[in-house]
Amino acid sequence: MSHAVFDDEVVTKALVRYLPYPGLAGEIALITLDNGHDHTRPSTFGPGGLASLDAALDEIAAHSPAPAAIAVTGKPFIFAVGADLSGVPSITDATQAREIAETGHRVFRRLKDSAIPTFAFVNGAALGGGLELALHCRYRTISGGAVVAFPEVFLGLVPGWGGTQLLPNLIGIEPAVSVVVENALAQNKVTPGPKAAQLGIADALFEPADFLERSLEWAVGVLSGAVAVERPEIDRSGWDAAIERARAVVAGRTRNASPGAVRAVELLDLARNGIEGEAFTAGTAAEDDALTELLMSDPLRASLYSFDLVNKRAKRPAGAPDRKLARKVTKVGVVGAGLMASQLAMLFVRQLTVPVVLTDIDQARVDKGVAYVHGELDKLAARGRLNQDKLNQLKGLVTGSLSKDVFADADLVIEAVFEEMSVKQQVFAEVEAIVSAECVLATNTSALSVTEMASKLAHPERVVGLHFFNPVAVLPLLEVVRAEETDDATLATAFAVGKQLKKSCVLVADAPAFVVNRLLTRFLGEITSAVEQGTPVGVAEKALDPLGLPMTPFELLSLVGPAVALHVAERMHEAFPDRFAVGEGLRKVVELGKASVLSAPGVIDPELADAFAGDEPLTEEQVRARALGALAQEIRLMLDEGVVQAVQDIDLAMILGAGWPFWLGGISAYLDRSGVSEQVTGARFLPKGVASLPT
Repeated sequence: MSHAVFDDEVVTKALVRYLPYPGLAGEIALITLDNGHDHTRPSTFGPGGLASLDAALDEIAAHSPAPAAIAVTGKPFIFAVGADLSGVPSITDATQAREIAETGHRVFRRLKDSAIPTFAFVNGAALGGGLELALHCRYRTISGGAVVAFPEVFLGLVPGWGGTQLLPNLIGIEPAVSVVVENALAQNKVTPGPKAAQLGIADALFEPADFLERSLEWAVGVLSGAVAVERPEIDRSGWDAAIERARAVVAGRTRNASPGAVRAVELLDLARNGIEGEAFTAGTAAEDDALTELLMSDPLRASLYSFDLVNKRAKRPAGAPDRKLARKVTKVGVVGAGLMASQLAMLFVRQLTVPVVLTDIDQARVDKGVAYVHGELDKLAARGRLNQDKLNQLKGLVTGSLSKDVFADADLVIEAVFEEMSVKQQVFAEVEAIVSAECVLATNTSALSVTEMASKLAHPERVVGLHFFNPVAVLPLLEVVRAEETDDATLATAFAVGKQLKKSCVLVADAPAFVVNRLLTRFLGEITSAVEQGTPVGVAEKALDPLGLPMTPFELLSLVGPAVALHVAERMHEAFPDRFAVGEGLRKVVELGKASVLSAPGVIDPELADAFAGDEPLTEEQVRARALGALAQEIRLMLDEGVVQAVQDIDLAMILGAGWPFWLGGISAYLDRSGVSEQVTGARFLPKGVASLPT
């Protein structure tokens, strides 16, 4: 049997101390999980970490006299964040994968089956296997500063060390579905400590300042009988309905294309048999099977590639100039006070805490923009995210004006006005006449040339594109557009501001529609033209189900807005008429002021029927081949044109800006795995073994 050994594993050691406690007969054996790094490197479990925990439990079992209790906690700020995913490439066969699955179960189960009472003191982040370890203990406390989550489904895995069986039998199936499936597929939403206690994941909640002391005191109370731990009886009558809801969430968010999500629901369903004796053994054996299969799958390798992009490349944007060149931004101007401009003003004031001033062509628009920002700040305060002082401060920083003279002392002015080149050039000319020589001028254009926009200015080198995605508060991507004249100081300032705004920045050249909109426009164009050709909407949309995209193409079109989509499509048609057509269907949608092509799911709006009335329908396979082939061709052209530093930037932009699924591993990885890259362009985008199993 080939033993699983992770290359370069940073081993999380299980360190044991024996603590006497007043009023307690015997000591508490306290295990602290610590990988020897500061909190920037969270504790994880690879084979070495599991072996250390196993050895600690052996030591405690041999200790005489036997302790009164066993408790597990973590180093400062971190309990444990699960399996060591960096070691996954070391797993080269199914035997090793099964060994990892079974070892985790065997070691953690020692806490569940222990004759000595076991406690988990969840002092910080407990994710994945870390949360599963805590669930194996008989009792749990949690810090108000901790968070818990099962991110596995997001990564194309399942909680495979007992989580799918233990959680629903602790808090009930309905909330367990939310934690395991729904939260994971909602961009990995975490549950804060207070909410975890409310759900019943923990038995007691304590503040971070004296968390360990209070937890030990509470544990002594439990052991002495002074503290009673009551847990509600699990209602099994709603199991079917909850599983049905879980299936609907998976179908809606992934089109059932994520093997991890589908398997997680099956395992949650199995948990209805309980966690005693043979039922738990059968449940964990099913987890072993699922984990073995998924650890040896391409989707997991792909999601680890995505994970690496989002956690490493996004934090060190390729091609960004030296950050020391960035200028300080102490005041921001926003030209325009419509919805996009107001969202930008909200983001800047919230994250930079500097004066933000909006201008527009009439007082009513200015007032509406300022009122929008104030209203959003009020909502944050109502949710407890801002205290009264902070609310008053931020509201006071947001003002409006009819005159651009208010930009005289601004360090950054961003325009979000009508997508018309002459309008934007005029705006920049007016602003340049007022601002200082150091002020950065930014445009939020989605498709127009930033170089052309800056071409009539005295200082075109100060102009940069900051292309945000809608909704601005939610989507993490910021395309930073370098025009022909943009200098390094301007670019460095753009990246520094993007980081302060908590956005992941990708450097893009000033090419038509940049990255995300260019690819989405090409993609949507292929789908709409297939429907115009006579392909039924249901066939065209279902054709893309294997990709597991979070929205169907026509849902995406409605979200983007047909008018914006048409504007970008026309811009792309001007630039590349041979590849980007502007369909009559899309034109008619905009002419009639429709929000969607559809009047109901899968049904073309009757008023648009004649624009989608071709008689050459395609099959699902043909639609999919056409759409994917177009994407492969466009990516190759973008790389040849130098739109980005490398294909990894296209993958990162599509994951963060278009919701491309993590477990597909970026768009290029999917095109490589499905063979489309080589068929269409003659070569793969990524080396073999990146985002897929080595062959």
